[in-house]
Amino acid sequence: MSDVSAALGVRLYPDLVEPGGLAPALAQTATAHQLDVGRVTAPEQGRSRFTCAEATSDRGVVCVSLGAQARYFMIDLRVDGEVQARGDATDLLQVAQVAAAWRAGTTLAELTARYPFMEEMKRHPVAHAG
Repeated sequence: MSDVSAALGVRLYPDLVEPGGLAPALAQTATAHQLDVGRVTAPEQGRSRFTCAEATSDRGVVCVSLGAQARYFMIDLRVDGEVQARGDATDLLQVAQVAAAWRAGTTLAELTARYPFMEEMKRHPVAHAG
């Protein structure tokens, strides 16, 4: 079994294995649906390079990671390191739509209204491990 297959859990995410993980699959999905999500990156080391993705824009970062026990995509919208909104999507296209909408200037209120699986966070500083 390849590194990517082992990291992803082929049973839950078979569609992410061939592109090489979450980040390339997200980029492909966005391109296929003509959505501008910006540059999609993944961590360079470890299992997370297959299971995490970040779409960075002037407005902040859309961080995406995978559910481990069930198939879902965890989305965090971060501005200056602070989570502004988060949610769980079941479809990678939904993730791409959220990232594209955020990048295009959609407000948090509009975003949470359009994508009911997203929830605006109350303002709490993000704890930094270290």
